Amino acid sequence: MGSCLAGESRSPHPTSPSSPNFGVKKRKNAKKKTSRSSSFSLHKEEHLHRIPGRMFLNGSSEVASLFTQQGKKGTNQDAMIVWENFGSRKDTVFCGVFDGHGPYGHMVAKRVRDSLPLKLNANWEVNTRGSNDVSREAPVNEETGFTSDPALLDLEIDKNPEKLQVLEDLFLKAFKLMDRELRMYTNIDCFCSGSTAVTLIKQGQNLIIGNIGDSRAVLCTRDESNSLVAVQLTVDLKPNLPAEAERIRKSRGRVFALQEEPDVTRVWLPNNDSPGLAMARAFGDFCLKDFGLISIPDIFYRDLTEDDQFVVMASDGIWDVLTNNDVVNIVASAESRSCAARAVVESAVRAWKHKYPTSKVDDCAVVCLFLTLHPNPISTASTTDPVDKNEPVLKPGGTIRASEGLVGEGTDADDDLVDDELYEDPAIGEDEIDWSALEGVSRGNTLLTLPQFEPEEQTTGEKKTN
Repeated sequence: MGSCLAGESRSPHPTSPSSPNFGVKKRKNAKKKTSRSSSFSLHKEEHLHRIPGRMFLNGSSEVASLFTQQGKKGTNQDAMIVWENFGSRKDTVFCGVFDGHGPYGHMVAKRVRDSLPLKLNANWEVNTRGSNDVSREAPVNEETGFTSDPALLDLEIDKNPEKLQVLEDLFLKAFKLMDRELRMYTNIDCFCSGSTAVTLIKQGQNLIIGNIGDSRAVLCTRDESNSLVAVQLTVDLKPNLPAEAERIRKSRGRVFALQEEPDVTRVWLPNNDSPGLAMARAFGDFCLKDFGLISIPDIFYRDLTEDDQFVVMASDGIWDVLTNNDVVNIVASAESRSCAARAVVESAVRAWKHKYPTSKVDDCAVVCLFLTLHPNPISTASTTDPVDKNEPVLKPGGTIRASEGLVGEGTDADDDLVDDELYEDPAIGEDEIDWSALEGVSRGNTLLTLPQFEPEEQTTGEKKTN
């Protein structure tokens, strides 16, 4: 979470900047927003929550462990999902972590959690059939949640490398449609609210990841000496990255850090010192979409090997206080797979209290996807960084990046829907942990202020509000 210093967990007043009555002035030729609660009906949402193999609450299965805990900033804005037998394929799983920010960040994160997987599957079917109709909303099978023939979802990248491009295209199209759908919602105000998304599809030994924002995916693998190694699979897409900052500035957005937090670079409107978003890509946040903020994901692909042990996906509430190696060590030394995600969250909470005793603990969400067949203890061997950090760990394609220079911090999260479990912070004793790895980590809120504009009726000049 950590998104807003003012009003981040409260519903805005009807005349607040984030309400439909305020915002960037509409273009004269703009079409009127259609009245639509969304194609994602309540019936479909309830049905999704009953599909076997689809987990979105704290729990575990034979291949995955997931856990979220509310921080001390209000509603839990983190959401997560593990969907086994994804697309009606026994060897396919979808995982995702979504970190919301802003007044309605919790609603955005959960809507993306529920809707994005369906769009990925629908586009997968469309691309495989060779159709150009990517905007259609496919009917959902009452038993599986999908419409596709399972044969359509076979990657077979080794036999047909061209299918890698199909996968990249389906992520790009699904993310585009997801953001477009959020803009159409009337029951979720996404003007100053948004969400990150780190998602993956694993089918057989093929792993493909789509990522926007600063949630992160880390792989645990073994090196030549059989030691566990943490490999960061995604890039924290923050405005401090030169390419991201250049794109934002070209679109008239401003990029700078405040004097009181020089390590946190933020995105600002051209003529207004708001909202101060601490990421360069996100779903929603339409107040910044004309000024360089995008929802185009970075795409990563990896051909898994027998050395690869597990993948950890988590919101920035984890990465703000724990290093990649910390997290890999915690999962590897967990008492069992079922408690691995919870162990990471509890360690992060202790780290928050130790490192930032005067700050409110951020929301945390963790998904652990295990890649080995047997639930035997992985190892308690200490992790080490890869010897060659310039070696690409992912095959290039789309906006794919190599492992060089992967750095990042974090942002935001929470949850107030009836079907989502809230886990209150238990009294956790301080263990003896070496916190030297936490030195230099800065704590920043994702969104500082909500932009304030004059009502559309007022046309005489702009008024800047601090």
